[in-house]
Amino acid sequence: MNDQTLPFEFNKQMNQELRNAYLYFAMASYFDELSLKGFANYFKVQAREELGHAIKFYEFIIDRGWKIEIQDIPRPKSSWGSILEVVEDFLAAEVENTKRIWRLVDLARESGDKAAESFLQWFVNEQVEEEKNANELLAMLKLTKEHPSAILALDRVLAERK
Repeated sequence: MNDQTLPFEFNKQMNQELRNAYLYFAMASYFDELSLKGFANYFKVQAREELGHAIKFYEFIIDRGWKIEIQDIPRPKSSWGSILEVVEDFLAAEVENTKRIWRLVDLARESGDKAAESFLQWFVNEQVEEEKNANELLAMLKLTKEHPSAILALDRVLAERK
């Protein structure tokens, strides 16, 4: 591993956090179009969290004296066949993000970068919560069997997320 591996990979992760925010805004938009404002709120809150994660990476990169490398953010998926499909994609995005964080932890250990490893511990813990939340939402949605009154009740619950 060369001296630029960690800075490069941290920049990639910052970009990944922005990509997830972009995806979650697309999901929110899908729900806004369906007039499911609670679901839309849930994903807007999630998108804001991802932006906060990107900022954490940005600040760490700057604090380390590494160069910020802004990358393109690909256009996210913007239409889904069902509410269930959206939530399954949400869980898949979080599972993928967990794998990426774990890979960064491994790289930090391999390079002996204690500061990077310490910084990443917050994200390791955060991903446990992120996957738990996505799994719980998926489980609740499956319980509704997409029955309209149950979806509307779940929508009211999701509207309360801050």
